[in-house]
Amino acid sequence: MASAPTSIASRIAWCRRQSTQARAPHELAEWHAEADGLRDALLQLDHTHQYQQRQPHVFERYVLGLQDGRTLLRTAAVAPKIPLPAHRHG
Repeated sequence: MASAPTSIASRIAWCRRQSTQARAPHELAEWHAEADGLRDALLQLDHTHQYQQRQPHVFERYVLGLQDGRTLLRTAAVAPKIPLPAHRHG
């Protein structure tokens, strides 16, 4: 399983690729906002207050990226502590 930072970095790269196919300026802003939210989660930053001043969809995408990134980090922190079931040979 990939580490959380690797997963987040992959998702940021995906957002950047998607932004190159954006057909409208608001789509481009949304992809950048999501990538910014993911990056902020990784760096333990929070620019929610700055994004609240932007269009609602851009703000929502920033929050989506931030929450997803934080979730990936929390999951990675807990995952090593969960014992895997023993594999039984039949």
